[in-house]
Amino acid sequence: MPVRAHGENVHVEHNGFVAIVTVDRPPYNHVTSTLLAYLADAFEAIDEMHQIRATVLQTEGRSFCAGADLNREDDALGPISGGISPLYGHAVRLFEVRKPIVAAIQGAAVGAGLGLALVADFRVAAPEARFAANFVSLGIHPGFGLTYTLPRTIGQQSANLLLLTGRRIKAQEAKALGLVDQLVPLVELRANALSLAEEIAANAPLAVTATRSTLRTGIAAAIGAQMVLEDAEQKRLRVTEDFAEGIRAVHERRSGDFRGR
Repeated sequence: MPVRAHGENVHVEHNGFVAIVTVDRPPYNHVTSTLLAYLADAFEAIDEMHQIRATVLQTEGRSFCAGADLNREDDALGPISGGISPLYGHAVRLFEVRKPIVAAIQGAAVGAGLGLALVADFRVAAPEARFAANFVSLGIHPGFGLTYTLPRTIGQQSANLLLLTGRRIKAQEAKALGLVDQLVPLVELRANALSLAEEIAANAPLAVTATRSTLRTGIAAAIGAQMVLEDAEQKRLRVTEDFAEGIRAVHERRSGDFRGR
């Protein structure tokens, strides 16, 4: 089936019972509210396609997703008052998707990029993949529902370690923690992600979606509620000197010199 575009950076093609959703926003596939809106549109359209039973989420380039676009911080963190930022509003839509998702992770999944990876039911990764919830090293609170999804995936204590240190881990450690389900050579990454999606899609589709729904009972609402808390903390910390220093440190490629104010 021909490739269908959802906005400038999201494309969908079909391979039998599997849809392949590709994000192409080089060089780092940074998250913006516009990108997530197009991505949510694509997944919602797939939910309505009777012939599609599972989806592969993949991105172009060396990075899976290197986080929010810090050059568009009004878009990334949301300046609006009341409710949650537009970016997080669209993120909640992704967690409301009904059909299973397999993510193919070829490189860095950092910050909001890690949050995006955790939208998927399964993560197939190459050894080159790296994972980090580096918010505290930027002087900001974690977002994208990670304070809910990361403990649910790897356990509370391991999530505490990653969220409070901001450390980056390699694919092998991520596999040991349960953050990665399959670790395969880079050249085999997309084929393996597709194979897993096809294995899911080979089953009775009504039974698969019903089972997934039961396994994920209340998850979208819970993540949405958690994002409200995360977003409020991000807005509070965004006006601090530490956050300004964190952003400067990123651009200057150095560690932050934080003062607690």
